[in-house]
Amino acid sequence: MNPEKLKQEIAKYKWFHTIELGNGIVTPGIDDTPRKLKSIGIPDSLRGMTVLDLGAADGFFSFEAERRGAQRVLATDLPVPGTRGLGERFALARESLGSRVEDLGIDVYDLSPEKVGVFDVVLFLGVLYHLKHPLLALERVFSVTGSLLILETHVDMCDHLRPAAAFYPGAELNNDPSNWWGPNEAAVVGMLKTVGFREVKVFSRNLISPQRGRMVFHATGAVGMRLRPELTAQVRRG
Repeated sequence: MNPEKLKQEIAKYKWFHTIELGNGIVTPGIDDTPRKLKSIGIPDSLRGMTVLDLGAADGFFSFEAERRGAQRVLATDLPVPGTRGLGERFALARESLGSRVEDLGIDVYDLSPEKVGVFDVVLFLGVLYHLKHPLLALERVFSVTGSLLILETHVDMCDHLRPAAAFYPGAELNNDPSNWWGPNEAAVVGMLKTVGFREVKVFSRNLISPQRGRMVFHATGAVGMRLRPELTAQVRRG
């Protein structure tokens, strides 16, 4: 697709991710995705690995995993009506990048090894607090994680040492009724260990107040789970 035609196609949609598509063309995402990338700790090299990107939206992190050498990347998100995939924005970005990333519309509660397989690295970014049943979701995520889970989430009640979570029954968080929970650090660590992860580390914190902000967690070490040697140094740095 020539650059002018691509710009016309991009203008048809409201983008969430900011994705460089080449020739100086960047999707006008409302999210500063390149900045977020620096804070989550995706291994520099994913050569030969498989990656599952949950809640992939427009696909920025899926395409980045492919760029870092992943041999297979599956991008998932809620099903788009009438399709099995992630919709037109994702398809346009994939075509523009010449990408081989696969996509599948599936609810996180429906994840299982039988349906999607098991992946070396699972990305679970900006999803947890949108879920009515976060512990159930993490059980499903655990079942498809083969080595490393990278989880990024909104956090609240961070001035409490015990596991706790704020509940948002309306649109209290960012005027968005799709936000349900604000777990604190202890709650996220506790949930991850409850579903089966044995080692959970805080990779980064970005708190806007003593109570609230964003955090990134790396989880590994489940029974029967072997951390690939290529990931060991990355996790230790976290």
